[in-house]
Order: sequence, then C-alpha cells, then structure tokens
Amino acid sequence: MIDILVIGGGNAALCAAISARREGASVTVLEASSAFWRGGNTRHTRNMRCAHDAATASLSGPYSEEEFFEDLMRVTKGKTDQDLAHHMIRESKSMLGWIEEQGVRWQPSLGGTLSLGRTNSFFLGGGRAMLNALYRTAEALGVEVRYEAEVTAMRIEDGTFLSATANGEEVAARALVAASGGFESNIEMLKQYWGEAAENFLIRGTRNNKGTVLRMLLDSGVQEVGDPTQCHAVAIDARAPQYDGGIITRLDCVVFGIVVNRDCQRFYDEGEDIWPKRYAIWGRLVAAQPGQIAYIIFDAPSLDLFMPSLFPPVKAPTIEALADGLGLDPAALRATVDGFNAAVRPGTFDDTILDDCRTEGLEPPKTHWARRIETAPFYAYPVRPGITFTYLGTRVNAEARMMMANGTSASNMFAAGEIMAGNVLGEGYAAGIGMTIGAVFGRIAGREAARNVRN
Repeated sequence: MIDILVIGGGNAALCAAISARREGASVTVLEASSAFWRGGNTRHTRNMRCAHDAATASLSGPYSEEEFFEDLMRVTKGKTDQDLAHHMIRESKSMLGWIEEQGVRWQPSLGGTLSLGRTNSFFLGGGRAMLNALYRTAEALGVEVRYEAEVTAMRIEDGTFLSATANGEEVAARALVAASGGFESNIEMLKQYWGEAAENFLIRGTRNNKGTVLRMLLDSGVQEVGDPTQCHAVAIDARAPQYDGGIITRLDCVVFGIVVNRDCQRFYDEGEDIWPKRYAIWGRLVAAQPGQIAYIIFDAPSLDLFMPSLFPPVKAPTIEALADGLGLDPAALRATVDGFNAAVRPGTFDDTILDDCRTEGLEPPKTHWARRIETAPFYAYPVRPGITFTYLGTRVNAEARMMMANGTSASNMFAAGEIMAGNVLGEGYAAGIGMTIGAVFGRIAGREAARNVRN
C-alpha cells in the first residue's frame, strides 16, 4: 500500500507530492488529464503573491505580512478565516525560496500597467514552465504520476480515507491529499447555483475541474466551506473558446473606458481600485447582466495603455458605427457616452495610482481614471463571464487537514488548492493569491500527511 495518494495534477498537487516525498513517504499522483494537458489551471497562471521583507531579483520592493493581510481583507470584504489567512501569509514568506529549490525559476520584476512588480513574483516561462519544473522534481524524487486517471469513486469511513477508484482500479493509501480543483467546468453543477445564466459562462481554465472529488468528499461527511456562487470570475473576450482560453482572453482595459450592458447602460464603477485588486469581480458583474454579456468601450488614447488580448477590438470611426458593429442601439450608446463625458471632471491621469480623474453627478460613478471618450477611432471588446475557479470547498485547519461536518478532524485526509480556497477567499480575489493558496497549503498538506502516516 502506498503512503500518500494525491488527487490532482496542478500546483497544489505537485507541491504536496514533493513535500510528502521529501518527508520520506511513498507518493502516487492521479491526474485526470493526459500528460499534454496536465496541470489544471496552473498551466494558465503567471505569478504568485507572497509576503517578503525586501526587494529581490524578482521583486521591486518589500511586501509585509500586514500589507498582504490588509489587501486580502479588502478584496474579500472580511470574508475569510482570519487565523488561517494569517497562517497562510506567514508560510508564504518562505515559499518563494522553497519553490525555487524545486527547480522553478523567476523572471525579473515587471513594471507597466499590471502594478505587480513589488507584490508578485512571475514564473520564467509562465505556468507551464513552472509545472514542468515541479513534475521533473517530483519524478526525480520517485513520485509516481498516473495520467488519464480520473477518480470515479472513493471509500471513506468515519473520516478515514481508505481508497479511490480510477480506471476501474482501486488504489488504497494511508493518507489522502485532495488537490483536484473546484467545479467550474461542470456547467450542470454551476446551473444548480446560477440557473440558466451558467449556459453563457466561459471557462478560462481546464475542462477537467468537474467537482467530482469535492462532491464525494462532502457526501462522505467532510464539512463544506464557501458560497457556491462565489468564484474567481473575470470578464473575458466573448469570442473566447468554451474551455482553456487562459490568460490571453482576459481583458485589462476596463479601467480605461466604460462598460455597458446590451441595453447600453453602465452598471458598476470601472475605476473603483487598482486593477489587480478588482479584475476578478467583473465576471460576476457581467453574469448579472441581461444575456450575461457586456461591452468595454474606449477611444484612441487608451489603446496602448493595456496588454493586448488574443482577439483585436471592434473598431469604428464613430460611437454610432461602433454600436452597429456590436449589435447595440446607436442612439442609446451615444446617450450613455455623452452622459459619461459630461460628468468627467478635470484631473491628472495616472494609471499607476488612485488618481483624481473622476466623474461627478453620475450613477454609478467612475471614481478614478475617468477621461472623456471622444477621440476617434473608437474601440470595444464584447465580454462574458470567464470562470477560473469556484470557492465552494472543504474546510481545513492549519495542518491542511479536512474538518468533518460533525466538528472533528479527518484522521488521514488533507486538502490543498482550489478545492479548499473558500477557507481564505469568501469572495473577491487579488492577483496571484490562488497560486499562494495552492503552494502554501500543498506544501503543508504533503508534509502533514507524511507525518500522519509515520505516526
């Protein structure tokens, strides 16, 4: 019998497998995808947010535990397990070095519109390169990886994991680490909470996160955590594919223009906060609009201020022509743009800070980076909700050990990554926190599972 069974194949799973193996445990990883598609949503990521005391080769300055916690509290509106959040942030301080020890390389700190050079470290080569490094290390340590091994059944008795079945084979283990993601690629499960609106959702990441393991665990008495309608959901190009559009379909131009629904009405403050702290709310906002679609409208001076996406914007010489190209009412869009322009107050535009460019007497307001949309040509992107991962998950303690619905702790079951992210993320998101949750709790889960086996 193996010591540790890890279900999943992304960042959290690999950190757990490596951590457990370095503790001397035998480890098998069950990855539902093929080798080419391995890694779940980690394939699409670029960076990780960790607390640190000083600038490094990959970070332009310090990012204290206190500031990290304040950012987390702000984006979640206080909906987080504060003790667990503090624990995660403390552990994150050593994560950048630990990840590097596993073969992952960082690139120099970034400037520009992302505003992340001080807080987030970027993987050299992106998420796939990071994954490849972790897989190489895991396999060199003797971790067994089985691909196309989707778990279809689990045997759990009184909070004790016994075995999991994949490809008709029952795999027994002394301890379990569940790191198999959320349920964002299960449209029928999304519809249980979102209704028919979920039919119009696009999935930014893997098609394999169906919530199967999560549902088995909850049905076996594991305590759930998180709101099933809360998720990391960004506004992505409506022309993106149903699955695996990834980072190149994300649109970072919201703060430079206005966003209207299909009735040409604005519905939220586009300049509420610095973009990395607000980009992940826009998917939910668009999901609440008629037809789950919206349009980002901006003009020529803003075109070069953001990172371009996969698809080119719709372009037109006038606002009315732009509306025609989008299938919107030209008069209605013109009225909205004119009303916005009339409300813009003079200020000094600076997209790196919360500047003083705002509207007055407009509802909803645009509180920062408000500039008149008046210089042709005019541009637009159609956007739909792009779901990255869901927040309903398994409750865990500081050891990443699952908690049972009756209040006791599981005897040999641990969780890491998106499947337990709802402990930290009650709502909202800040760039790179998903990778922090996966890496920190993955390392903890692997270590504690191995120690559990020894004891």
